Amino acid sequence: MSRSTARQADDSDTPERKAHGAGVVATVRTRVAQLVWLVCVVCALLLAVGALLVAFDANSQNALVRLVLDGADAVDLGVFSRANGIKEFTGEDAEVKNALLNWGLGAVAYLVVGRILDRVIRP
Repeated sequence: MSRSTARQADDSDTPERKAHGAGVVATVRTRVAQLVWLVCVVCALLLAVGALLVAFDANSQNALVRLVLDGADAVDLGVFSRANGIKEFTGEDAEVKNALLNWGLGAVAYLVVGRILDRVIRP
């Protein structure tokens, strides 16, 4: 391989090409950060709406109510569960108190963790 051919191969890594690659990486990181934030917001919304449905004693036979409650049960990670969460109330209206406190804390936790992850991932 001649010297001129070697120089042409080295010229392929120009500053413009590197800048374009960095721009693509920044765009991908931004999109991933947006997706992570969106997932966390949807999980927080499921927990918050589920807690409100329990508090308002919504008809659990309704398909939409059942969908939200099942979704909230799925994203509570067992830590923020209504039945065995951070705090368990007993007595009158215990189910409502458990849902409001545990799922409310879960919603706040998803928003905090989502925002932190968004800031870490975003360039």
